[in-house]
Amino acid sequence: MPRISGPRKKHLVHDEHVEKPGPAPTKDRSVSRERAAPISKDSPMKYMLMMNTPSGGPYQIASWPEHDIKAHIGFMRDFAKKLKESGELIGAEGLSGPDQAKLVRGDKDGKPITDGVFPETKEFLAGYWMIDVENAERAYAIAAEASMAPGIGGKPLHLGIEVRQIISVPAKEFV
Repeated sequence: MPRISGPRKKHLVHDEHVEKPGPAPTKDRSVSRERAAPISKDSPMKYMLMMNTPSGGPYQIASWPEHDIKAHIGFMRDFAKKLKESGELIGAEGLSGPDQAKLVRGDKDGKPITDGVFPETKEFLAGYWMIDVENAERAYAIAAEASMAPGIGGKPLHLGIEVRQIISVPAKEFV
């Protein structure tokens, strides 16, 4: 059942086999859960949890004592294992530091043009988890647990974890 009946037509939201008027599109290019492809109320929701860490050049963890690095990495491995065993983990990866990042654009012929290195950034994306959970509250709980990863001396880092819903694909008639 289509959520949007076509350009310039009334927008519809699907709710338990009843169509009712939904919100009109805005200039905001993000897609709300209401306008995403139809799903049942019992469908899990996918989220990306992004761990941002303060910058200052290359990863600051490299300057930590070895036992603290091992404790931090052990926490991350155990955390991912727990999410995998619960069936909530889709994927997770750590990323290289901003000293290795490049911004890439296509030139007029589609050839890559690179810019970077960006070590002067205030913070950077250190890694992410993609999860499949029952609701936003569960995604927030997982993010809060991730933010408690240990730092120097085993003290929780309280890193900011950005939580963003992964939008489902549009209905078949729109692709």
